[in-house]
Amino acid sequence: MKHWLYTLPLIVLFMGACSTDGENPLDDNFVDEKPVEILYNEAANALDAKDYKSAFDLFNEVERQHPYSQWAVKAQLMAAFSAYENENYIESILAVDRFIRLHPGNRDTDYALYLKALNYYDQISDVGRDQDMTTLAKETFQALLRSHPNSQYARDVRLKLDLTLDHLAGKEMSIGRYYLVRNQYHAAIKRFQNVIENYQTTTHVPESLHRLVESYLSLGISHEATRVAAVLGYNYPGSQWYEDTYKLLDDTQRENLMDDRGFIDKTIESLFRPE
Repeated sequence: MKHWLYTLPLIVLFMGACSTDGENPLDDNFVDEKPVEILYNEAANALDAKDYKSAFDLFNEVERQHPYSQWAVKAQLMAAFSAYENENYIESILAVDRFIRLHPGNRDTDYALYLKALNYYDQISDVGRDQDMTTLAKETFQALLRSHPNSQYARDVRLKLDLTLDHLAGKEMSIGRYYLVRNQYHAAIKRFQNVIENYQTTTHVPESLHRLVESYLSLGISHEATRVAAVLGYNYPGSQWYEDTYKLLDDTQRENLMDDRGFIDKTIESLFRPE
C-alpha cells in the first residue's frame, strides 16, 4: 500500500537544513518552532525513510506548531497514514476519525475512509476466529462507496469488499458445518440460509445449497430438499456440489427435480418466498 501515499496532494517545498545542532525537535525540553514547510518536510522525509513513528510524531508536530496553516490539515491525514504503516491501527483509526470530524467536506475524505477501512482489513483473521474486524472493514468499504461512488479508490474497494464478503460467508459456512456434523440441523439451516440470502456473490453459495439439501433430508423434509436441489441445479448445473446433491436424492426426487411444472421458479430468491 506504499503507493497510496503519493495519491495525496503532497507538495514538498524546500529540502534545506532541517535540524538545529542535532537537537531533537520532539524532545520535551525543546520548544523551538520551525517554519511549517521545513517541519512538514522533516515528517515527509521520515516517512520516506520508513521511520513511521518519527513521521507520526512530526506530522502531529506540524499541526501543533501551525494549527491554522493549510499544512496542518494534510499533516493530520499523513499522521494517520504513518500510524497505519507502523501497524498502529488504533492510533490510525482515531486520527482518521478526527480528520473526518474536523473536515467533513475535505477533498481527501474518500481517502480517509479508504485508509480507515484498510486498518480494519489488515486485521482480518482466519474464519476460525472472531470476525469483528471483517465486519467493520465491510461496513467502512460500503460507506465509502455510498458517499464517493466515483472515488479513485472505488475499484480497489470493490475488490476488497468482495473478499471481505467471501470471508464472512466462509465464517457462516464453518459454523453451519459444525452444527451439521453434530446433527443440529435447524441451527445449521439458519447459517446456510444466511449465506444464500446475504452473500449471493460469494463462492460459498453452491456448497451452502448442497448443505441445505443434506439438512432437509436428515430432517425428513423431502419436498424442501428437492426444491433446493432444483435451485442448485438451475444456477450451478456443472458444479461438483450439484453432482454430490444429485447422488443424495432417490429416484422419485430426481424425477421431481426434472419436472419444471413443480419448480417453475428456480431462482435463488424463490427460496425466501412462500410457495
